[in-house]
Amino acid sequence: MTPVELQNRNRQSVADILNTLLADEFVLYTQTRNAHWNIKGQSFRELHAFFEEQYQILDKIVDDVAERVRAIEHFAIGTLSQFSELTQIDEKTELSVQKVAITTLLSAHETIIQYIKKQLNPVAEKYNDPGTADFMTGVMKEHEKMAWMLRSYL
Repeated sequence: MTPVELQNRNRQSVADILNTLLADEFVLYTQTRNAHWNIKGQSFRELHAFFEEQYQILDKIVDDVAERVRAIEHFAIGTLSQFSELTQIDEKTELSVQKVAITTLLSAHETIIQYIKKQLNPVAEKYNDPGTADFMTGVMKEHEKMAWMLRSYL
């Protein structure tokens, strides 16, 4: 079944789930850029490059999630107020200290992983959209890998 063949009420529900994910992805992307810009200390060079790698991955995920919303014939959110309204991530602004930056970003990745796990079954079964469930599984795997890398610094 293609996303276009989903029943309209199912597409709306899946779009709502994806837009919440999009908000979380965008906030995490922004926090990762914040850490990249502001990290300081003995590991500055290494962490500056590491956070850049991570925000580049997140940039692609943000775009992919938004395009998935469009693929099921809905509109992706795209304003800061919409992201702020829907995100489940606690936004912290002081990310210059290594341990704070890493634990903050790790927590955000774990929030996204848990959200995706919670939504996989409803998306696949209740809303009959196995394609989006598969897409979300791929996104979850990326977050699991990034979280593992962050954990290795603790």
